[in-house]
Formats: sequence, structure tokens, C-alpha cells
Amino acid sequence: QVQLVESGGGLVQPGGSLRLSCAASGIVFRRSDMGWYRQAPGKQRELVATITSDYNTKYADSVKGRFTISKDNAKSTVYLQMNSLKPEDTAVYYCNIRYLSLSYWGQGTQVTVSS
Repeated sequence: QVQLVESGGGLVQPGGSLRLSCAASGIVFRRSDMGWYRQAPGKQRELVATITSDYNTKYADSVKGRFTISKDNAKSTVYLQMNSLKPEDTAVYYCNIRYLSLSYWGQGTQVTVSS
């Protein structure tokens, strides 16, 4: 059974930082592609950043230069370091893992950027 457990969300002031973590189990993590997505109220879920099994990364234009995705295969964990946060980054952030034709989602973690 595949499980993704996210953590690290919370309330932060504009300009602040947060680091999200997503710990995976029940899947061959080192051969999987990982991603972070977000969904703001009234909006569709959108891609934030992805990292492939061989460490290639991709970012949404809106977060380039501010967010960094990384992973630790030994811990089966993917991270999203978020710096210079803006109110428009407020959303529920979801972790996704893809292995072969399979795709799994975490439960989501709330990030709120507000003064």
C-alpha cells in the first residue's frame, strides 16, 4: 500500500520561508518521479515543481527562483523549499509520486501567506 505523508505547511508572513516534506512508503522511491502541486480556493490544481528519478527538475514560472524541489532517496522523501513567499502562494499543497503507470497523491498540507 502506497502512502504519502506531507508535513511542513503553516502560516507565514510575506517574504518568509517554509519547507514542505513528503515521506513515501510502499513504492520504489528511487525509480519514481515526484512532484508538488497546489490548489487555491476556487482554482484548479496546478503544477508547482517536479523532480524525476534522475534528478531533473521543472518549475512553474510563478515559482522559479523562489522554490526548490529536492529529494533524499535514502529517506524516501521529497522536499519543497519555498522562499520569498507571496500571498498568491496560499494554497493546499499536494505531493504526487509516479512510478510506471501508477500515480498517487498525498492528503495535502495548507500553506497560508498572510500578514
